[in-house]
Amino acid sequence: MKIVIIGGTGLIGSKTTERLRAKGVEVIAASPNTGVNTITGEGLAEALAGTDVVLDLANSPSFEDKAVMEFFETSGRNLLAAEKVAGVKHHIALSVVGTEKLQESGYFRAKLAQEKLIREAGIPYTIVHSSQFMEFLGGIAQSALVEGKVHLSPAFVQPIASDDVADAMADVALVPPVNGLIEIAGPERFRLNELVARYLEATGDTRQVVADPEAKYFGARLEDRTLVSDNNPRLGRIGFEQWFATAPRK
Repeated sequence: MKIVIIGGTGLIGSKTTERLRAKGVEVIAASPNTGVNTITGEGLAEALAGTDVVLDLANSPSFEDKAVMEFFETSGRNLLAAEKVAGVKHHIALSVVGTEKLQESGYFRAKLAQEKLIREAGIPYTIVHSSQFMEFLGGIAQSALVEGKVHLSPAFVQPIASDDVADAMADVALVPPVNGLIEIAGPERFRLNELVARYLEATGDTRQVVADPEAKYFGARLEDRTLVSDNNPRLGRIGFEQWFATAPRK
């Protein structure tokens, strides 16, 4: 079996590559740095030759509305067209729990457009909806700064460690496509504002977190359960305290 991982040198891609190679699978970790570019099409045909499974773990370098839509639509069209030519048997993409409920946000509109391309491509597929990565807590805090304070919704989150995401992606790559959604989430549920406050305190960051029901999450207003799944998600094994104890410090 040959698997190509688009975004294979990123956070999730590199860890998924390690797991699959440890199982004896032939894996190409594809990215612009390794000569495979889904935006320009460079190297795609060569990388996909003889490929059985493609995991698309790439993310847009910009979250600006127009740029992120262009990234996911262009990348998706180029990748899926190349997969058809190569005879790929399973396309897997990583997306976000609640994407369909977050359409005020340009980023999530782009993710939904990506999912639509996948569903309509005619290639057997699996879309994995993940809850927020624990590694992104600092970025979430930064995105919510208003006059020096962190304004965040008290909506629920169920954050997942990147190691658990990589475990799930490696497992999905080795089983038949479901032609639908699989959801994954962390083992614990928190209020978003409370979790970020806990994270900032643990890192020695003195910025105040304000619980603000009107605060937007990357441009979208949250309801209580927008960011969590009650649809029997696959749960990770790593809780916040365990993750924090071993997480690299910048």
